[in-house]
Amino acid sequence: MGDGVKVIATNRSAHHDYFIDDTFEAGVALMGTEVKSLRMGRATIGEGYVYVDRGEVWAENLHIPEYVQGTWTNHSVRRKRKLLLHAHEIEELARKTSEKGYTIVPLKLYFKGSRVKLEIGLARGKKLHDKRQTLREKQDNREAERAMSLRRARD
Repeated sequence: MGDGVKVIATNRSAHHDYFIDDTFEAGVALMGTEVKSLRMGRATIGEGYVYVDRGEVWAENLHIPEYVQGTWTNHSVRRKRKLLLHAHEIEELARKTSEKGYTIVPLKLYFKGSRVKLEIGLARGKKLHDKRQTLREKQDNREAERAMSLRRARD
């Protein structure tokens, strides 16, 4: 990614489990101890999910561990966090998720400058045969690359 971007956590299983149709960059409303904990590079978003509720977008089950030097002001580890998006983006997400088969998944949590951003994806679930097809394509591409690199090494 570009300047001043530091990736904290990625959801690697999202591309395996879903077809990602569209992505959005959302700001995250956080407490001070959450930001300090994220600066230490500790977070897990694999089990998280995102939903639209009454014109607001919320992320739940994102695991941001407590700040080690935090006191009684420390945050709850898996609390509900508000995502900050433009109104037209929220409307699009609400419209699409009301359709059958669409959901919103967190893809990547990162710092952009001094701000924490969450990349979310509008996704459709994959069936088992789609997952197998994706794995087969990856394996074929890997074998082709290996064959090409061996051929280049011989020449």
